[in-house]
Amino acid sequence: MNCTAVILAAGASRRMGRPKALLSIGGETFVDRLTRVFQSSCTEVVVVLGHHAAAIRPLIQRPAAIAVNPDPARGQLSSLQCGLALLPPSADAFLFTPVDCPSVTESTVRSLLEALAAHPDSLLAIPRYQGRRGHPVACRASLAREFLSLPAASQAREVVHRHLDQTIYLDTDDAGVLVDIDDPQAYDRLVSQAPVL
Repeated sequence: MNCTAVILAAGASRRMGRPKALLSIGGETFVDRLTRVFQSSCTEVVVVLGHHAAAIRPLIQRPAAIAVNPDPARGQLSSLQCGLALLPPSADAFLFTPVDCPSVTESTVRSLLEALAAHPDSLLAIPRYQGRRGHPVACRASLAREFLSLPAASQAREVVHRHLDQTIYLDTDDAGVLVDIDDPQAYDRLVSQAPVL
């Protein structure tokens, strides 16, 4: 399946004191680790920057397309729309995740895409750990138009909820699908755990 991954790294990092994209995990920055993980299954990775773009961009080590959200204060949907604007016509699917969800494994990404490919009537595949939904979300490329047409005050989950009857939930033992680093305490817990591969 020809897939593009979109990493949303445009948000501000007031509580962390530095850009989340540049936080380190297992010797890699969040953005580089996610790029590597997605590159194992995707033909292209798009990193969407906004706040701190000038500081983050030169420190990205892995090759990726870069989109810059000119108004990241509009929220995460606006960043997703910036990333989807670069979706190639050849794409069959795309995945998206916030950069502060850095722990998903390569095998989970691969399994999401395999599940989507195996169910041609489904539009989304979402990982689930112990009954809780997480990231990344895998979507058929045809859904890009719906995300792009959402008004500014909307949220991406509106499209997801619209298609719950066409969604595959992938139950996984990958707890990384739920990791969300929103504050220094969550980051301290992450780095104190066993290294993430």
